[in-house]
Amino acid sequence: MKHVCLLRGVNVSGSNKIKMAELREALESEVDLNNIQTYIQSGNIILDSELNKNEVSIKVHQCIKKSFGFDMPVLTLSQDELKAIKSANPYSDSDIKKQYFVFLFSIPEEEQIKKMNALSYPNEEFTITDSVVYYHPKEGYGKAKLSNNAFENKLKVRATARNLNTLETLIKLAQ
Repeated sequence: MKHVCLLRGVNVSGSNKIKMAELREALESEVDLNNIQTYIQSGNIILDSELNKNEVSIKVHQCIKKSFGFDMPVLTLSQDELKAIKSANPYSDSDIKKQYFVFLFSIPEEEQIKKMNALSYPNEEFTITDSVVYYHPKEGYGKAKLSNNAFENKLKVRATARNLNTLETLIKLAQ
């Protein structure tokens, strides 16, 4: 079964540096992980495994910790889950360069969602679900007030963000 693993915080601002070739090599030594591919330096892994997605996340996390010394969160999803997330995007009619997906590692508490939904930032829209925050910064991510860290802090859950182009490529690679 194909799995897509999203790493949180790899190769960001010079910290948690991992070369993807070295990551693939480390993962290839693991039993139960096969046909390993990586996509760009931000920590996207596509692999085959008969393990369930939670077991894959644990295995990848442990391998990274053992091989590179980083306690890096890993979120594993299937191609079908990624497709469903993409198709439910409420901002799909907007500029494709301004569509982001903040993948949540756990379901935020209702109280945190209410607090987040009460916030208003000009030119920024977001929709929170159990598994993802759909984010549309109309002037671009670089000029936005909100970021992956802001969503994490306000929702009190771990998260990792990807843009639409990356999401579409991961879906294709997982075929």
